[in-house]
Amino acid sequence: MAEDKQFFMTLEGQEKLENELSVLKSEKRKEVVERIKVARDFGDLSENSEYDAAKDEQAFVESRISQIEHMLRNAEIIEEDKNTDMVSLGKTVTFVELPDGEEESYTIVGSAEADPFEGKISNDSPMAKSLFGKKVDEQVNVHTPGGEISVKITNIH
Repeated sequence: MAEDKQFFMTLEGQEKLENELSVLKSEKRKEVVERIKVARDFGDLSENSEYDAAKDEQAFVESRISQIEHMLRNAEIIEEDKNTDMVSLGKTVTFVELPDGEEESYTIVGSAEADPFEGKISNDSPMAKSLFGKKVDEQVNVHTPGGEISVKITNIH
């Protein structure tokens, strides 16, 4: 039997998933069941777009519940590490794209809680993989889908 993938996450990420799971189970499921009941009252189910849409939403909700339960079962919580010498999981890294780019900061988290718009990148991303193990003032070449870029690490915290 294949071993399940570990989902690295912070305590904050775990709590966020637990809250989402709670809302899906306690509220969203009931809403979807009610929509299905109302849609059934419209008559012929073979030509009932409201019924089809509600059933699709039900499938999505159940799939998301299953996905979150799987991630939480296989969660590995990232322990807070006070060592700021080296880039690792859970650290926030600030760098400048060379030769004259703007300064950017990202927190490296597990794929379950990655959200680039919130400044959280997955440990599986090309950027994170390139930065792992590096130190402040190191220049790093990052192979991205858009081509290779060079960055200089300015801070780790």
